[in-house]
Amino acid sequence: MCGIVGILGNGAAAPRLVEALKRLEYRGYDSAGVATLERGELKRVRAEGKLRNLETRLADHPLHGAIGIGHTRWATHGRPTENNAHPHASDRLAVVHNGIIENFRTLREELAAKGYRFATETDSEIAAFLVTDELAAGKSPADAVYASLRRMRGAFALVYLFEGEDNLLIGARQGAPLAVGQGDGEMFLGSDALALAPFTDRVAYLEEGDWAIVTREGAEFRDADNNVVQRRFVKTPAGGLLAEKGNYRHFMAKEIHEQPEVIGHTVAHYVDMGAQRLKPFDWPVDPKSLNRVSIVACGTAHVAGLVGKYWIERFARLPVEVDVASEYRYREPPVDKDGLTIFVSQSGETADTLASLRYVKDNGARSVAVVNVATSSIARLADAVAPTLAGPEIGVASTKAFTCQLVAMAALALGLGRARGVLSEADETRLVGELAATPGLVAETLKLEPAVEKIAQKLSTARDVLYLGRGTAYPLALEGALKLKELSYIHAEGYAAGELKHGPIALIDAAMPVIVLGPRDPVFEKTISNMQEVSARGGRIFLIGDAHAAEEAAVTLESFLPMPDMASTFAPIVYAIPVQMLAYHTAVIMGKDADQPRNLAKSVTVE
Repeated sequence: MCGIVGILGNGAAAPRLVEALKRLEYRGYDSAGVATLERGELKRVRAEGKLRNLETRLADHPLHGAIGIGHTRWATHGRPTENNAHPHASDRLAVVHNGIIENFRTLREELAAKGYRFATETDSEIAAFLVTDELAAGKSPADAVYASLRRMRGAFALVYLFEGEDNLLIGARQGAPLAVGQGDGEMFLGSDALALAPFTDRVAYLEEGDWAIVTREGAEFRDADNNVVQRRFVKTPAGGLLAEKGNYRHFMAKEIHEQPEVIGHTVAHYVDMGAQRLKPFDWPVDPKSLNRVSIVACGTAHVAGLVGKYWIERFARLPVEVDVASEYRYREPPVDKDGLTIFVSQSGETADTLASLRYVKDNGARSVAVVNVATSSIARLADAVAPTLAGPEIGVASTKAFTCQLVAMAALALGLGRARGVLSEADETRLVGELAATPGLVAETLKLEPAVEKIAQKLSTARDVLYLGRGTAYPLALEGALKLKELSYIHAEGYAAGELKHGPIALIDAAMPVIVLGPRDPVFEKTISNMQEVSARGGRIFLIGDAHAAEEAAVTLESFLPMPDMASTFAPIVYAIPVQMLAYHTAVIMGKDADQPRNLAKSVTVE
């Protein structure tokens, strides 16, 4: 979760860049750097480690330019060294980058064939040389950036500084946030309004796919199709708040849209993106000696555990038991000292989950905590920690914490499989590539929001809703029903689609909306059969599947949401997005408080 900032000012930019980076250091502290223009020439100062190291370096080698960019890094590709620190530069420009460029290897090979030589291990350097190559073809800086953006895949935010252009910065966002600040004859860019608070309280937020041409006179915003668009500057709270909604009506909406970024950071924690291998994990027990795995959690975290069960059983060939923590702690189950128990909690303070962890430890078994708060009680008590990097989640209904939990569970499953010799090196490379593709797929899926809102209009008048799924889509059906219940107060149930004829089919009539989660997985044909059973009884079918799913289903659909094409293995991470948006928009249409549903609390720290 890197922090980026840009300043078009009237005095020395470097001290102000450092001031802004201090407010972004929560996003990363592996290394930091700034670049400015002095008499049109690019100058850079970078340092490994925390921001104070950069300050020391700048005291010895001050930069005086009035335009500049800065970066504080959380390492994804490449080690946290000074050489890999941002800004990255060519002989024509410098760039700072937050996120992941998925297709960097292909682009790197293409540029290397043209004679470009790379100085770092990072994907970010590609962003510099792609634009440099377009400049060499005679394009203007703006045209060069636009052409390059169309070629990069993934979730990222970028700010460019060009040699000889002392009144120009260009920023862009695709799946990672970027804001533009307006001052008195000055302009600013930053990862969030918090970074810009010392300089301005007027901020505009780039929307998905936007890019901006920024000069001291103002900003011109363009969309993904290069159309000039208007993005409104709004007044932000004095001093800048860490938890602020930006352009969003609710924190939940903001957190849904943050998922490409935070999923990317969580993937990068577990994956060496350059080598396409898993990073080593310090298992508290020898994976080869394991007899079974248990997963204990509550609520949405329990759903993440249910998805994890499918992945661990498939990739590690270990039997998995998933328990609701409030039942587990009082059931007094036998604990296998040769087993491993995984505890999942966003806050790391969930009372029932914490009590269950204590029970396991008292019985001599080993544990791993999947938590979003590294200093939490569960993290401190567990034998090992598998962090999720969702950042602060304000909305009570879990969104980005859930998808990051799924990423962590996927990485643990692959790690167990590799350590046990079940997965080959080729399997690991293929599956890691599929996992690394999820942030970009989530960014694509977020573009479906207008279509989701139309479906939500129909659901808002329903009394009951049924969610169906098979395989890993079954736990997601449970999550969809849970989200709709807690936000809109509509009664909803999630079922394994194969269980339809064992009872729930009695509920089907012309008034019952049935939401079918149908990724193209090995049981997709079975899901089609279940849809036909619903159709034969006059049910209202809302299908979420790939572009060809509706045609292959051959039934009458009330609504169809076409998802991006993807491998099915990690589809739950991507299919979680429409499930969340559907619950959110239904609640908003019904006039409910999406951030603070009645009777619920964010962290359940009592029984």
